[in-house]
Amino acid sequence: MSAADTVSTAAATPDREQPWAVLGLKHDEYLSIREILGRRPTSGELAMYSVMWSEHCSYKSSKQYLRQFGTKTTPEMTKNLMVGMGENAGVIDIGDGWAVTFKIESHNHPSYIEPFQGAATGVGGIVRDIISMGARPVAVMDALRFGAIDDPDTARVVHGVVAGISFYGNCLGLPNIGGETWFDPVYQANPLVNALAVGVLRHEDLHLANARGVGNKVVLFGARTGGDGIGGASILASDSFSAGGPTKRPAVQVGDPFAEKVLIECCLELFQLGLVEGIQDLGAAGISCATSELASNGDGGMFIELDRVLLRDPTLTAEEILMSESQERMMAIVTPEKLDGFLAVVQKWDVETSVLGEVTDTGRLVINWHGEEIVNVEPRTVAVDGPVYDRPVAYPTWIDALNADTASTLPRDGDLRAQAVALLSSGNLASKDWITNQYDTYVLGNTALSFPDDGGMIRVDEETGLGFAVATDANGRYAQLDPYRGAQLALAEAFRNVAMTGATPVGISDCLNFGSPENPEVMWQFSKAVEGLADGCVALSIPVTGGNVSFYNQTGDIPIHPTPVVAVLGVIDDVADRIPSGWQDEGNNIYLLGTTRDELDGSAWAGVIHSHLGGVPPVVDFPAELALAGLIKAGSDQNIIASAHDLSDGGLVQALSEAVLRFGLGARVWITEIMQRDGVDATAALFSESTARCIVTVPREDDVRFVGLCEGRGIPALRIGVTDGTALEIQDHFTFTLDELRATHRGTLAEHFGAVIGQ
Repeated sequence: MSAADTVSTAAATPDREQPWAVLGLKHDEYLSIREILGRRPTSGELAMYSVMWSEHCSYKSSKQYLRQFGTKTTPEMTKNLMVGMGENAGVIDIGDGWAVTFKIESHNHPSYIEPFQGAATGVGGIVRDIISMGARPVAVMDALRFGAIDDPDTARVVHGVVAGISFYGNCLGLPNIGGETWFDPVYQANPLVNALAVGVLRHEDLHLANARGVGNKVVLFGARTGGDGIGGASILASDSFSAGGPTKRPAVQVGDPFAEKVLIECCLELFQLGLVEGIQDLGAAGISCATSELASNGDGGMFIELDRVLLRDPTLTAEEILMSESQERMMAIVTPEKLDGFLAVVQKWDVETSVLGEVTDTGRLVINWHGEEIVNVEPRTVAVDGPVYDRPVAYPTWIDALNADTASTLPRDGDLRAQAVALLSSGNLASKDWITNQYDTYVLGNTALSFPDDGGMIRVDEETGLGFAVATDANGRYAQLDPYRGAQLALAEAFRNVAMTGATPVGISDCLNFGSPENPEVMWQFSKAVEGLADGCVALSIPVTGGNVSFYNQTGDIPIHPTPVVAVLGVIDDVADRIPSGWQDEGNNIYLLGTTRDELDGSAWAGVIHSHLGGVPPVVDFPAELALAGLIKAGSDQNIIASAHDLSDGGLVQALSEAVLRFGLGARVWITEIMQRDGVDATAALFSESTARCIVTVPREDDVRFVGLCEGRGIPALRIGVTDGTALEIQDHFTFTLDELRATHRGTLAEHFGAVIGQ
């Protein structure tokens, strides 16, 4: 054991050089720490500040913008919000005494360095956020973005990430019920791995992360602390990759899903027996985060004896223990009289436990190492009152030229059938079943909808059928053209996808993936995206419950496209009333709801057929989105809508193809009336990505009622086809048999990454 850098030593040696830059701190931040403490920090304090003041943990470049999510709200938006931003995860009241908690977070850089462990521990970390709210995790999802599909390194990352997500989620016994996967060269050296988890709880089981009650014990339980993940938050997640930089391999955590499964059951029993006062998961920044945040959210201070931490590696220094991000660990606050009961439960589950210290009334976080004081700080200065940057913001010099380069000038005289084949087989629009077949989507037996439906759906209550639906969406191409509108389009699509299932959207969580905040043009993109998302939430009357910001997603000086991922959660009174995305019965009428505009800028058609990105994204019409969602809900309540599928990426032809393949039943479709009514050509009718649109099928006997419902709600409705046969026929243009459509749609990922699993 090396000699510790104590508080008294720090006071006596003010001029000792310290590695603040290596730990990711700026010089002015280091000087600020010295000013706060009135001395130089000890090496332990420096470790704590470095991880907690990192971009990943402190939101120092983003928090001034994120405040809009709190200020731009109305009582109507938050009426069902039980817990909002600032806690481990948002919580929404869904009725009958039930609540749902959900959150999405990034694990991007670790998933490039070590794809398997990076993705696996991303799942593990977000699941622990759900546990810490007092909830049982019931489902996971993921939003993935990789480099070019034909780049050799993409295969390395894809195989590792998908295997990591599959391994961890399947071992936990949690269904993976949805998500999205995109390929684009802008993500080549900086993939995005955004993991979402959802949990359910009774209202009375809600727990918050705080350390209250002088004399209450601070208990660390779960896996032992090791050397994996050291510096992950301060270095790996708060910097960009550069050719000459360090490998950063040690910063990637190592996960053990079997240990986490035991931890879940152990925590739920502790909650059920009322044995914990507060609880916090150990994710980014590890013990540094858990102790400082619990103390900051409490009413006093905290005293910890760090040498009581159980270690996998006995050579770890105090600073390494404070920074370690080893997985499957939780910290609880337990009253002295309940400690024996607590220890009995963790012993029953064979979960290793150590009592580290207790809550105090000093207002200080004090940490000792073998009897010597190595940390003595005011916890809020570590966890809450970190630096807030007003980064320079600059309107991009290139964006006006990009917006002027519209897709309206692209040739449209090509073979429409060949173009449809190119789109349906492209990496972004092709079937993702090569990925989703590796996930268990039905474990636990409560999955009502999953891939490839518009949203995933889980039953919460067996007696009433009460459930929730969730969907994630983003479009980096749109956000590159206009980050304000791009963020709103992501929100609108996720909102629409949830509505298509028959659920009512009630809340969102977001994962905002951007380049370096030190780039003024990136900060402009970020500021506009947050503004767009906040304004969109007001328009839809739906609150932001929490989320994550991921900066430094770039290689060298080249940032990714701004990629705000939006997850929307909705509630459905009875999952038996769910609406699938495809049709099962012959003879149903197919209706197109909404208006088609000539909106091909940033579209899949422009990108795939013409390798073009330019112009302005489609118009966002939130009143139309609300009206459409209300119509689908009313149609579901009246049991007159047999299927519903939103129109987005790839337009009408993509939606029709997915709908006929959902249950293997064909359709005859005509687009002439779309062209005549909306004043568009065949290319726009088939491939436009205009918003607030969907296709639905209606039994013939319900036609009059359905048309009347649309007219009463002011929804443009056009009958465009009928379900039948074994082909998708676009009359006067082209026909696909279901077999060739299936081969076209399903073969792409298998061709690039290997045989389809389970086929």
